[in-house]
Amino acid sequence: MVDVLPTISRVPGFQVAGVACGLKKNGALDFTLIVSDTPCTAAGVFTTNQVKAAPVLVDMERLKRNPDRIRAVAINAGCANACTGQQGIDNALQTARWVAERIGCAEDEVLVMSTGVIGTQLPMDKIRRGIDLAVESLSENNWETAARAIMTTDTRPKMASVNVATENGPYTVAGIAKGAGMIAPNMATMLGLLVTDAYQSPASLEVLLRQAADASFNRIVVDGDMSTNDTVLLLANGQVGVIEASAAALPDAVLSVSRKLAQNIVRDGEGATKFITVHITGAPDNETARIIANTIATSPLVKTAFFGNDANWGRIVAAAGRAGIPLQPEKLSLWITPGEEYGTRLDSLLLFEQGMPTHYSEQQAAAIMSKPAVSIYLDCGSMGNGCATVWTCDLSHEYVSINADYRS
Repeated sequence: MVDVLPTISRVPGFQVAGVACGLKKNGALDFTLIVSDTPCTAAGVFTTNQVKAAPVLVDMERLKRNPDRIRAVAINAGCANACTGQQGIDNALQTARWVAERIGCAEDEVLVMSTGVIGTQLPMDKIRRGIDLAVESLSENNWETAARAIMTTDTRPKMASVNVATENGPYTVAGIAKGAGMIAPNMATMLGLLVTDAYQSPASLEVLLRQAADASFNRIVVDGDMSTNDTVLLLANGQVGVIEASAAALPDAVLSVSRKLAQNIVRDGEGATKFITVHITGAPDNETARIIANTIATSPLVKTAFFGNDANWGRIVAAAGRAGIPLQPEKLSLWITPGEEYGTRLDSLLLFEQGMPTHYSEQQAAAIMSKPAVSIYLDCGSMGNGCATVWTCDLSHEYVSINADYRS
């Protein structure tokens, strides 16, 4: 079992900073800079939204041409730099150029990320100030301020790290992320940055990140919306000198950090009061199980039932039935259980089987639904060996309040 820490002490060869440059109206931290002492191999996964923000387009192109010489990542909050035309592209490039000038590298060795309101141009005077302040504040120990500076509607910073011991010495995998709303798979609507002092070739690193993202960031739902800026980057600088063969534990470490960050996004979902695990078994295959789980996780009726502590199993079964996967209702079995994992069925409550509700206790069902963490377990009746897990949250009045006046 990998021990995932909720903090980051240091990652050899990386320096970070989080500063306030005036992008947020309240004067909070709003600009993050991560710099590696040496060139990194790098990989990225990005939104599948057809409307992609300028920084997404810039990073996708740079990683195609330059996956083994990345030195820095600049991240701003307060402005998404999305739907901003050529000026938006030029501003993203200028941001990278200014960072490169300050740290002494080529401009195509700098990646950029943005989060905030869509359709507004970056205030470049503030971006320039943020870069200057961040370069002056770089330190191995500023990970919490860096995590805070990328927050938008988040209520708390999201960090995770894993220390791995090998015969050639220890290495670290660490990450920060932001996200609380506009969260849906392919990619989940969020920004994430993972770093390690281990080494991986660019091709191996890309495979590793995509596999980790598919089992973490692409398995979370807050509201079913997909943003224009979704990005997760992974940088490996090889500072510790761990050769690729000795980094056998790296995939597990990256997955563990990614999963922790992804789950923390759900826990911090806008207005969320419950963390919900949706687990599907007995589906034709893993992909169809994922589709069923995601349909349940994105259902407003299911999510509001959880907010109201109402064991309305009909909404769950109905969502599964409209997922577009052939199902036989008389073979479905549905349980709910308290906690984040399904575990044993000793404390679970069977709500539905053989096409009908069971004689369950409404009082017991309401008690389970009132827990801060609840798991749904739906067995599709052994149509196959497919299984999948998706993490989601409830939908409350506060979610509407937050998003009704996001720009004001």
